[in-house]
Amino acid sequence: MNSTSHPSRRHFLSTLAVAGAGLAALPGCATVRREPAPLFDISLAEWSLHRALRNRGTMNNLDFPAVTRQAYHIGAVEFVNQFFKDKADDTAYLTDLKGRCNGEGVRCLLIMCDGEGRLGDPDEALRNKAVENHHQWVRAAKFLGCHSIRVNADSANQGTFEEQQKRAADGLASLSEFAATMRINVIVENHGGLSSHGAWLAGVMKMVNLPNFGTLPDFGNFPPEINRYDAVEKMMPFAKAVSAKSHEFDAEGNEVHTDYTKMMRIVLSAGYRGFVGIEYEGGTLSEPDGIRATKALLERVREQLSTQFS
Repeated sequence: MNSTSHPSRRHFLSTLAVAGAGLAALPGCATVRREPAPLFDISLAEWSLHRALRNRGTMNNLDFPAVTRQAYHIGAVEFVNQFFKDKADDTAYLTDLKGRCNGEGVRCLLIMCDGEGRLGDPDEALRNKAVENHHQWVRAAKFLGCHSIRVNADSANQGTFEEQQKRAADGLASLSEFAATMRINVIVENHGGLSSHGAWLAGVMKMVNLPNFGTLPDFGNFPPEINRYDAVEKMMPFAKAVSAKSHEFDAEGNEVHTDYTKMMRIVLSAGYRGFVGIEYEGGTLSEPDGIRATKALLERVREQLSTQFS
């Protein structure tokens, strides 16, 4: 454009700006009203459908994204590695799975990993082997677009409280360092043994002290002697995901083992605003009904707490 065109262009832009200001002043044009973002979003953990997945012919792992979206109107999933155990490095399979998620508009959040060895094993060689076994799931999580893999801080219940902390921290730090190269988080669930002791797990978090290492507090998975609310509160400062475990519901739709309102106050008070994953594990309701009951309860609690948190 030559220099003689500049005044004309400036006049045009000035006129456009004035016109835009005038439009903004008109009724109904000033702002676009948007619904406030929910306090948290809801995802579905694949374990909620473990009976269907184990019943050959009912559904398989590739069906999970479509079932999540179409049957439950949920837009994010948490995979379980045992339902595609031999597919971690199968690019064709993972491409198919990712395509199905994209086709349904479903986000891949994480992969829950079991059966790959003890990351806190008393035997250093076995501990290192467990770390290596998890590498494939880090790669799979990266391929699928997940933010994390969920692992266990299993130390075979051998040794003192502190000894088991140190061993678990050693294996978990090594795995987290590898995962950091792919921008994947390593998160630990309270999943039996000392991992269900909030103070023990919080201590492991502080020992590892890496930005891509955290917790996945589960509302259940606690022995009777552990106060689940206190334990979750200790884990929440490190939380990168949350699991809403459910088993049974009363006539009003409340989970009988966990006060969801009390638990979600703890979660939200810690500043957590990420996904809360439904993990129905009960036997009284069918898996579909249990998932729907848990979702309805989370939605009700979210609405109830929306005036107390932002």
